[in-house]
Amino acid sequence: MRQRITDIPALPLRPADGHKGTFGKVLIVGGSRGFSGAPALAAKAALRSGAGLVRAAVPRSIQPIVAALDPCYTTLALSEDESGQCDEQAVCELVRWVRDNDVAAFGPGAGTGRGVRQCVSALLGMEDLPLIIDADGLNVLAAMRGADRWIQAKKARPILTPHPGEMRRLWHGVCREPMPADRVEQAARLAEQTDCIVVLKGAGTVVTDGSRYYVNTTGNPGMATGGAGDVLTGVIAALCGQGMKRFEAAVLGVYVHGLAGDLAADKLGQISLMATDLIDWLKDAFLSCFNS
Repeated sequence: MRQRITDIPALPLRPADGHKGTFGKVLIVGGSRGFSGAPALAAKAALRSGAGLVRAAVPRSIQPIVAALDPCYTTLALSEDESGQCDEQAVCELVRWVRDNDVAAFGPGAGTGRGVRQCVSALLGMEDLPLIIDADGLNVLAAMRGADRWIQAKKARPILTPHPGEMRRLWHGVCREPMPADRVEQAARLAEQTDCIVVLKGAGTVVTDGSRYYVNTTGNPGMATGGAGDVLTGVIAALCGQGMKRFEAAVLGVYVHGLAGDLAADKLGQISLMATDLIDWLKDAFLSCFNS
C-alpha cells in the first residue's frame, strides 16, 4: 500500500551567519544552438528559489547569449560539436565542474547527440550526486540500449521530471509491461523500476519514490507553455542544494511552482502567462508559504 502525502515540507531555516556557499551551489547543464533560453530559465529559477550560487554550463557558442540573459548566475563553456551540442570532450570538463557543486540539473535544451549521451552517462556515474534529469536528458535515458545497465550502474541520486510524452518514452525504454492508465501508478512503478524519484508533470503533478506519493493541488492551464518545465527544474535543484531530501524537495518544488503560476494567472490571466512570469512570481509563492 502506497502512502499518500498531503503535507507540504518546510524549507530549512536560513542561519543568520550563512553565506552563498551555505545555501547550495547549483550547476545547470543544457542548451544547444538555438536553445539558449532553456538553461537560462532553469538558472534564474534556481536563484529565485534560494540557491546561493548558480552556474550554467552550456556549449561554447551560446555562452555569451546565456550570460547576457542574467548577471546573477555565472556561465561555463562546454566543448561542442558541429551541431552546437555538447561533444565527447565536454564530458571531462563537466565532470570536473560538477565536483564543485552540491547538485546538478541536466537536460533543458541540450539535444540528444553523442556527446550529450555521454554526459548523461558520466553524471549518472557520480557517487551520491543529487541529479535532476529533465527534457532531453530524459529522452537520452529513454533511448539508451539496455536500460537495466544504466539503472544498475548509476551511483548518482536522480530525480526524473517527465511530462506525459516523455513518460511514455521512458516507460517503453525501461519497463517490460503495458503502461497503466493511472498516473500515480505510472509514476510509482517507474520509480520502483529505476530507484529514482519521479515527478510526472501535468494537471495534478505526481511526485513519488515508489512507496510514497504526492498529487499536487496548485497550478493551472496557463502554465502549459514552453519553458515552464525548465523553471521547475531550477526550483527543485535549488531546494536540493539547500539541504532538502530529494522527495521533499520535489514535493515543495512542484507546489511552489504551481502556486507561482496561480498567483501570476490571477493578475495576468492564463492566456498571457509565460515561463518568465513564473520566475517573477516565485517570490510571492515562497512568501505565501513561509512568510519570510
